[in-house]
Amino acid sequence: MNITSLTIDAVRRGGLPAIRHRRNFWSGCFFFLTGGGFSVLAGQYPMGTASRMGAGFFPLCLGILLAAFGLLVILFSLSARRMAAPAPPWRAGKVLWVLGAATVFALLLEPAGLVISVSLLVLIASRASSQFTLRGALANTAVLVMLNVTLFIWGLDQLIPVWPAFISH
Repeated sequence: MNITSLTIDAVRRGGLPAIRHRRNFWSGCFFFLTGGGFSVLAGQYPMGTASRMGAGFFPLCLGILLAAFGLLVILFSLSARRMAAPAPPWRAGKVLWVLGAATVFALLLEPAGLVISVSLLVLIASRASSQFTLRGALANTAVLVMLNVTLFIWGLDQLIPVWPAFISH
């Protein structure tokens, strides 16, 4: 028996399934709503056909895939048994570390360049983890800087500064 049939059986018996993994449940809700929102917004652009895609075709496909993934995550987070996992405590400090990291990245991308911005993003956001280690954060930073430069600068030829202006000129 899989989790989907257990969930459907619980609904048939008249009870709503319990949330087994709250973090997965809320992540699935986020993915589902984000994918649905992007799908709706993509509808404002011309779709075209599969052989001649319009501006809204690719965002619509990605939105549908993200919403479907979110629905799967939601289903797998539910349980037919009425035993719900205790809710983890909500810590505003962790959210602030992540939001602060994204803000620093957005503010520094143009003046400081991709390498410094991504490095600061990873190092600051890593502080939100209870398992933070400087070695792990530096390893993540190195990998993500290489991936971003490879993908966005070399692969997609984006006009994002790699280094600050005083270094690259």
